[in-house]
This record gives sequence, structure tokens and C-alpha cells, in this order.
Amino acid sequence: MKTTLKPGALNASNNYESTDLYHLGVKLLSGVAASILVLALMTGNAVALVMPDFETLVKKHGKAVVKISVSTKQKLASAGPEGREINPEQIPEFFRRYFENIPRGRAPEALPPGSRRSSGSGSGFIVSQDGYIVTNAHVVDGASEITVALPDRRQFDAFLVGSDPRTDLALLKVKASGLPVLELGDSGELNVGQWVLAIGSPFGFEYTATQGIVSALSRSLPDENYVPFIQTDVAVNPGNSGGPLFNIQGEVIGVNSQIFSRSGGYMGLSFAIPSNVVKTVVKQLKETGYVQRGWLGVVIQNVDKSLAESFGLDRPEGALVARVTENSPAQKAGFKTGDVILSFNGQSIEQSSHLPPLVGVTPVGQPVVVEVLRDRAKVALEVTIAELAEDREIVKTRVLERNDESRLGVSVAGLTQEQRAEAGGIDGGVVVTSVDPSGVAALAGISVGDVILMFNQVPIDSAEALAELVDQVAPGESVAVLVQRNDNPLYTALTLK
Repeated sequence: MKTTLKPGALNASNNYESTDLYHLGVKLLSGVAASILVLALMTGNAVALVMPDFETLVKKHGKAVVKISVSTKQKLASAGPEGREINPEQIPEFFRRYFENIPRGRAPEALPPGSRRSSGSGSGFIVSQDGYIVTNAHVVDGASEITVALPDRRQFDAFLVGSDPRTDLALLKVKASGLPVLELGDSGELNVGQWVLAIGSPFGFEYTATQGIVSALSRSLPDENYVPFIQTDVAVNPGNSGGPLFNIQGEVIGVNSQIFSRSGGYMGLSFAIPSNVVKTVVKQLKETGYVQRGWLGVVIQNVDKSLAESFGLDRPEGALVARVTENSPAQKAGFKTGDVILSFNGQSIEQSSHLPPLVGVTPVGQPVVVEVLRDRAKVALEVTIAELAEDREIVKTRVLERNDESRLGVSVAGLTQEQRAEAGGIDGGVVVTSVDPSGVAALAGISVGDVILMFNQVPIDSAEALAELVDQVAPGESVAVLVQRNDNPLYTALTLK
């Protein structure tokens, strides 16, 4: 008997047979569902049915996430060929470091001609109870004032310990104790598909939590050779820069740094600096104020299918040496153009972007074995890694500290060729990159961008030279400092603690 079920007719006398069949089907389906659930519980697969406990994670670890506010003095934007100000929003597609920077117009105090004061905000997190804080280098780049705000509403003036633009990491310090801290996990244990959570201050909305998964690992981005980025689909936006990326155990496994966007906002692709890179960089910034990076001395490119066949490889792999730099560690070790680097210090090189991060974190002076393919045969070369020479844009930064208390209250860097030209072609001097608002240098009127030419009547030609002179001054002694500001030399006196 064929019967069609109609709404409201399940209790009609002519539908008893259909009703019985319907209830029997429901009972059968319920039984199957119950059986599946029991089986899942017995086999341990029920984990897939349960979301991570993000609420507990945020409550437990969100206390150590901070909002960072900065004030900077900036030159006005360059004009385009038709006299219009160049607007990065007009660029259709680009990788963007998501730092919320909002111009505030001219400050009440006098500013140099052609410059303005602006303010912005980013994120960071505390890594020690005595006040060390990790953030992005681009968040605090050129900052004259840095303020750190905790979720419990406490605020501190922060001092830049050191910055590494190549990895986009910076280390700050505040004068405090007993602060909540976050632990850096092992980013090498990450897998694609893992749950991750970000906390930051997008668009100034403080301590916002967003979740997602790891989308890819070891991503190489344009002009970012020393970071194998973690790609996620976590929603991050301007203001998230420098904030932590957590695994579900509450460990920081990345520092949010960039997004890929056509609009300037989140579009599903975000990138974080792996925690294993953070550990290495932060350790060096804390000890010296700058990062010493390994250098091999080769220009490399990817190996595609055609090149792999021509070199006798079964598949595309390795980094092809297109040029060997003269007097480099590679040249001294016998590297040749046309070598395909297959492994470095025991780690396989699947593509060319894998090599620079490995070389960069190798201690200077350490010998390593590099396996290359040459004339269709594998050759082992031993090379001693040297220090990467700083280029014109990125220079060493040395923070002048003694017993964790800054005597001068500034961080300085060597001058690039462009900076020397802008300063009238001076030979020596160091540029002030940050100033502790409560330090003796700030009290003496020294500010970011000043070039220190002489200290206690001795010419300065490097950060190390300035540090040595500061160490020679007794507490309470007054010294004269010659600085150059906007092409004008100026003497000021300060008393060291």
C-alpha cells in the first residue's frame, strides 16, 4: 500500500501504516546516531566534535596581552609626479603590516619644518615579570613616546631595548615587577589545520580575541627573507600588529605581523612570525640591543621542473646558486655557481626560501656542513658562517644600559649613507632612535632623530664608542654633549646617574 504523508494527517485512520513506518524510521535513525556517538567516544574521535575551550584560554592568558600606543614625528609624505600625495590605499593588492597609524595634526610644541606628529596603536605581550614586552618593529619605528596599557587599566611608559627590522620584532621594557607573563611555545610542532587564537587591539578595540586555524607553514613573503611565516585565517586588522598567536595550550606560537589585502583590512590571509624565530631574536635584543645574523654569501633562486631535469634531479628541490659573493664564506668554502644546495646543517632545503632563515639563525663563526649537487653528484662542503653585513637601511642598534637601568636613556644606531648626506655629509656621529621619557637625555632636551657628534668632548663614530664613554663617567658627573638637529649643531649638558 502506497501512502503519501500530509501535514497534520499523521493521526488519520487511513495513515496508521505510514505513521508506524515513520516512527520506526525515526527510531532506527536515532539508534544509528546514538551508536555513532558511542563509537566515537570509545575510539577517542569525539574530540573532533568539541570546540577548543577558548574562553578559559582568554581568561587565563589574556592578562599579559598589552595595547601599545606611540607618538612619532614624521616627515610629510612625498608628492607624486602630478603633485598629489601618494596614498597606499590606491595600491590594489599588497602585503600590509597592520599597524593602526592615525595622523593627529601638528602638536602644540614646535616641530621641525616639513614634519608632523602622529600617533598610532598596536599590540604586544609580556614575556617577563620584570617588564620585558615583545611587539613588532614597525609598531615602534621612529617612536618618540611609547605607552603600554594592561587589561587591568595600568599604564607604563616603555623604553625600546632593541629592534630588528629584518624580522619585524622589537623588545620593550617597562619599570614594573610581578607582571603576568606568556610562555613562548615551539612553533616547530605546528601542523596545518591546528586551532589558533589571536588577541590584540584591532582598530583600537582593546583585547579583542579572534580564532581560526593554521592555513600553511613556512610562507615566504616578498622582501621578507629571514622569516618563515605562519599563515592563518584568524581575523586580524590594523592594531593587531605585535599581538600573540596562541595554540590551544595557551602557548604563544607566533607574533601577528602582516596581512594580505586589497582593501587594507582582513581578507582571510594573515601571517605571524614563528615563536622559534622570536626566541632567538628576543634573546639577542635583550643581551646586546641588536641581532647578529649569519651570512653565507650566495645569490639563490628556486629550482623548477625544467631546471631539476637539467641538473639530474628527480623532482624540483633545493636552492640554486646563481652567484657566489666575492670574499664570502661561500667562496672560501668552495661554492660554485650552478651548485644546488640540498641541505644545510642537516636540514633539507625543499625550496630556496628555506635557506635564508636557517643561515640567519646560525651562530657567527660556527662551521656547518652543506650538501650540494654539482655535476649530478652530491658534494659535502664545510663552511664557517660569518656575520651578515648591515645594509644601508638596516643598521645595528645598541642600547646603552647598565644593570638593567639606562644611564643615558637612549638607544642609538649608526648612520646610513643617506642619513649622512641629509645631515650635510658628516663623517661620524650616531642617530638617536628612541628616548626614555624619564631618562637624563630627555631631560637635557635630546630627542629622536638627533645626531650625537661628541660626548664629553670626544668625537663619536659608533654606538659602541658612545657606550664606552658613558661607562667612563662617574655618577653625578656633568658632561657636555654635541648634537646636530636639522643641520644645526647644538651643545647640551646632562648629569649621569
